[in-house]
Amino acid sequence: MLGWLWLPAAYVLGSIPFGLIIAARFCGLDPREGGSGNTGATNVARLCGPKWGVLVLVCDALKGLAAVAVMLRIAPDSAPLHSLAALAAIIGHRYSLFMHFKGGKAVATTVGVFIPLAFWQLAVAGAVCILVIWRSGFVSLGSLTLVTLLPVLLLLSGTWGPLPLAVLVMVLVYYAHRENIRRLLHGEEKPWLKPKSE
Repeated sequence: MLGWLWLPAAYVLGSIPFGLIIAARFCGLDPREGGSGNTGATNVARLCGPKWGVLVLVCDALKGLAAVAVMLRIAPDSAPLHSLAALAAIIGHRYSLFMHFKGGKAVATTVGVFIPLAFWQLAVAGAVCILVIWRSGFVSLGSLTLVTLLPVLLLLSGTWGPLPLAVLVMVLVYYAHRENIRRLLHGEEKPWLKPKSE
């Protein structure tokens, strides 16, 4: 029973718009009105500076981690509830209660929820994600690589519990990045970092 009661709380936790809060508090601006118009770490870093982007990244990841960690504590033997708590936090970030049900692309929150659910698979996917961003300069491409690799690695390692969650998250993140994908395909995506030269 406690596990089911935690799900709406996990959604509210996921809804906390750290990008908006941090940008407003420390930079005096609304990230929805500049750059990509997104409240995520990449846009905050672009508008406010890297240290604030990193802070947003950490906070968004931590809220996902906290949502799952609490569920693991109160319902340790229920893998479906673990995945539902993760999904609630991700949906909260994507459709925030505090931003008229709009939000970010949920990549950092996805990282947070998978830390306790599939740490080693996340670590490998994260390392490849960082490599892709470093080589290409595109955070969007790295993010798409991350969520694509996660279900593949879970499948290959026989980690079945969080696999449906990983597939669903991949679909949600691809949908959130649909404009980025279009720009990548047409060579119009703006790099966040200068690509590493050969």
